Amino acid sequence: MKTLAVGDSAPMFTLPDQEGNPVSLQSLLKSARVLVYFYPKAMTPGCTVQAQNLRDYRDALAEKGVTVVGISPDAPKRLAKFTERDSLNFTLLADEDHKVADSFGVWGPKKFMGREYDGIHRISFLINKDGKIGQVFDKFKTKDHHEVVLASLD
Repeated sequence: MKTLAVGDSAPMFTLPDQEGNPVSLQSLLKSARVLVYFYPKAMTPGCTVQAQNLRDYRDALAEKGVTVVGISPDAPKRLAKFTERDSLNFTLLADEDHKVADSFGVWGPKKFMGREYDGIHRISFLINKDGKIGQVFDKFKTKDHHEVVLASLD
């Protein structure tokens, strides 16, 4: 697993959102920098805390010119349920075949309770309007991810 780094070009992608509508990174970058955050599974405890905090601080991020997009291997139907249940106010994208996660270098071996498996690593990328990765966030706790991102924007 080789994760993309600052200065790398972000892979351009189009994925279905929680409503099944196609969303492209290229179109999002026309209006703002994009925080693409990868998370393992919708509606799990850590992913819920992370999403709720990004929801609550979406306006503060928008004031700094950042749009938030979450990506997981969940199906759009599950993402819609997550969005509704937690009143999420940003786009979630379904990467069911994990091709986008692979292209960012966030899909790979993980361990949980002694079990090894392949999955998404919780890593976020701030992508500048020119399509280059401006920052990589890979050292944070789910409860303070939003704070780490906001602090980096000051």
